[in-house]
Amino acid sequence: MTTIDELVRLVPPPTEPVDARGDWSEVEAALGLELPADFKTLVERYGRGQFVDLITPLTPFGAHDLLIQRAQQLLGRERSFREKYPDECPYPFYPEPGGLLEWAGTDNGDSLCWLTEGEPDSWRVVVWNPRSVAYDAHDIGAVEFLHGWLSGRITTPILPGEVEASPWFEPFLEREHVYIRLSESESPYHERLRILRDALAPTADRGSYSDEDDHGDEDDARQDHFAATDLGWLLTYETVYGHQIRVAFPPGDGERARVALFDAARRMGCQVLSTTTRLGEPVWT
Repeated sequence: MTTIDELVRLVPPPTEPVDARGDWSEVEAALGLELPADFKTLVERYGRGQFVDLITPLTPFGAHDLLIQRAQQLLGRERSFREKYPDECPYPFYPEPGGLLEWAGTDNGDSLCWLTEGEPDSWRVVVWNPRSVAYDAHDIGAVEFLHGWLSGRITTPILPGEVEASPWFEPFLEREHVYIRLSESESPYHERLRILRDALAPTADRGSYSDEDDHGDEDDARQDHFAATDLGWLLTYETVYGHQIRVAFPPGDGERARVALFDAARRMGCQVLSTTTRLGEPVWT
């Protein structure tokens, strides 16, 4: 069985984890369930944050207690769908006996759940995609699942198939998010990416995705994640969901980010078509 120490060796935790400590007895009393020991240790070592810009454990401490909030909403949210399509719901939902209980979510809208049958330390992980009503069960706990998926030892059709060579954990920091929609450019993708990263240097890789054709040429499906390390900004440059730059920056950096990224876009040979929050609301206009 994978231990928390093995996960720590694979993915170093922050030196000062955010919202990592609290009263577990109060959490368990609110849920009416004892929680697995490995999950408690996971929260205490990593705190609030995200693995590889995708998986966010639901820490129950601090101002954003998503673990209990989502648990209390789960059955009510899924009840009408299950009544209409009972064959699509193979598992009960918390607080039903043995029901699914979410312990992490993903940026793709998926849920990592426990099937709360038997003793807590024996609960299985079920990866659930509510959009396509797909479930994938694994006879392991939360820490072992995270280590297995992040190391490439465990796969699931619901999460992305490619894993990062050097996975990371990003502790929670309040950030504003802006999507910058760009026109096309005569410069190739790799040259535009170089210009963008040079404008924000120094930068550090945070993973990438590419879908090249049989000739190895760039097509319309590239995505590169990186950090502007001195600025504390997180960025994605991509053509997967349209030609755009996505940036997340601390509050107060908005004008600095606007000036820097508009100038970088100009040097990339692109026009800025629109700027919105991740909720689609116009900004920087």
